[in-house]
Amino acid sequence: MRFFIALDIPDESTRQIIAIQNNLKTILPGVSLTYPEKFHLTLAFVGEQLEELKEPLVKVLKNSAKEIPPFSVIPCCLDGFPHFHSANVLWLGVKGEIDKLIKIRHHIKDGLTRLGLNTDPRRFIPHIAIAKAKDLKISFEQEKLLEKIIPDNLDPILVDSIKLYESIESGGFHSHNTLAEIKLG
Repeated sequence: MRFFIALDIPDESTRQIIAIQNNLKTILPGVSLTYPEKFHLTLAFVGEQLEELKEPLVKVLKNSAKEIPPFSVIPCCLDGFPHFHSANVLWLGVKGEIDKLIKIRHHIKDGLTRLGLNTDPRRFIPHIAIAKAKDLKISFEQEKLLEKIIPDNLDPILVDSIKLYESIESGGFHSHNTLAEIKLG
């Protein structure tokens, strides 16, 4: 099974992100938009593992969530990997109670390490992927337009649980199946 751990995006935030995507597509018509049902904020990518790892992963999530109360983050900025001007993935960063988000991430990483799993050594950048691109080159004019596509009044995303997902590949596409949801606190 191909596992990852993430935060779900609520319906109201999904509608707001779709509006941002629509504006993005008018400025950068060559990008491929992420399907709304795939919106999430990844905390850890576990990768291809045996199905028997599911229960130990659920235990890691329970231990990671137990001392952290629900909190909120707000989508705030557009950026990209590996770099904004030549991005393969465009994403929305988040602001708000990031300290709690990072604390959960560290607890999860520690738990994965105790299970003998490799974790991503790169700096954690909380984000929601909204589009993919090939050979993207953003002009100065496009950059100025992109700076204006995120409204100032986006709804906070209430983080009250973390989820263990399975990523299922079919015909070159991936769907996400929720395997477990663990409430915070």
